Amino acid sequence: MKLDSMTPQQTVAELDRYIVGQDAAKRAVAVALRNRWRRQQLDPDLREEVAPKNIVMMGPTGVGKTEIARRLARLTGSPFLKVEASKFTEVGYVGRDVESIVRDLVESGIQMVRDERVREVKVRAERAAEDRLLDLLIPGEPASGDASWEERRRALKRLLREGQIEDRELELEVSDNKVPTLEMFTPQGTESMGLNFKDMFGGMFGRKSTKMMTVADARKVLLAEEEDKLIDSSQVEAEALKRVEEAGIVFLDELDKIASREGSQRGPDISREGVQRDLLPIVEGTTVNTRYGPVRTDHVLFIAAGAFHVAKPADLIPELQGRFPIRVELSALGPAEFKRILVEPENSLIRQYTALLATESVTLIIDPEAVSAIATMAAEINTAAENIGARRLHTVLEHLLEQISFSASEHSGENYRVTETMVTDKLGPLAKDRDLARYIL
Repeated sequence: MKLDSMTPQQTVAELDRYIVGQDAAKRAVAVALRNRWRRQQLDPDLREEVAPKNIVMMGPTGVGKTEIARRLARLTGSPFLKVEASKFTEVGYVGRDVESIVRDLVESGIQMVRDERVREVKVRAERAAEDRLLDLLIPGEPASGDASWEERRRALKRLLREGQIEDRELELEVSDNKVPTLEMFTPQGTESMGLNFKDMFGGMFGRKSTKMMTVADARKVLLAEEEDKLIDSSQVEAEALKRVEEAGIVFLDELDKIASREGSQRGPDISREGVQRDLLPIVEGTTVNTRYGPVRTDHVLFIAAGAFHVAKPADLIPELQGRFPIRVELSALGPAEFKRILVEPENSLIRQYTALLATESVTLIIDPEAVSAIATMAAEINTAAENIGARRLHTVLEHLLEQISFSASEHSGENYRVTETMVTDKLGPLAKDRDLARYIL
């Protein structure tokens, strides 16, 4: 298991590679991450008493709240789940119950650990799948002293590895994995507990049938089967549960949408408060039953976020407020930040568009003055229309590069230069017309 052993400075430096600004939020999550490592160094008795310091990030849309949480999870190799608080309903209403958050987090952990195990056994699984392919392509056993059979097999193996017979068809016996799943009906709706009859009764389900398929498709089927043979599912599940309990991260978006408005005592606000009360034990620490076994949430890190334009963190019920002791405000983005976002991160938008057009042998060149003009235009449109933060850069660049993106295949080997004049001419009229900006950009 990868412990969160990075220092706060190292964590912030890694986040800086992908996210511009928002230093306060980066520092807060970096400290929360380091505290996990610190907790692991404590005596077991004291370790159990140290609860995570959950975080509330406040700021408008598109300023990096989700990206900070997502990058944090990738840095640590932690099971990560992003959910929207507004999608849940309180007990007694039809809809998703909050315990499904934990079940979904466990599924994320299972997939993460399984992917790691697959990488570990990949070479062995590929060799085993290749041997089974050869058995299908050259069936039967060689006669005693039959050198020609071995020679044919070696030649066929060479063709397989060179990818020269991918379209050849063969017969393969495959399992029919369509088995029934039992859903548990609850007052919240049809939250599936995932009771799979295949898990309960093993080989009683899953009939075999023979299908014709290409070598390429057969390799995928055989590789998956060999991986399953080499991976111990019980170990995967045990490791995943451990990671969820010790290192899971839940990003709870739109927390402000379930905050009760001041002075409101009826209607939807009652349900919002109910969702908060249902969330409280999950955030405080409780045990949730999943199809893989019980999971404790005592040390899962919750990072909540919301715009909080109307509601404020103080509008949350006091008990839930107390479970999010760290609050950071993310600043709105202006032209200077947009310019940095366009060019500085390793996954910057200009690098992405340059790489995409390079696949058609078109060289995209955006003048520095044009970059500044794009950033200024995006900020102006955010001010005139809806402020969607850095996401505005996506819409602006798509509109600006629409023509070359459409006709790139006809301009192979050419350069495509974007100048400041081009930005002004193409985007200026739209930016000035509020209605057009709202619907087009």
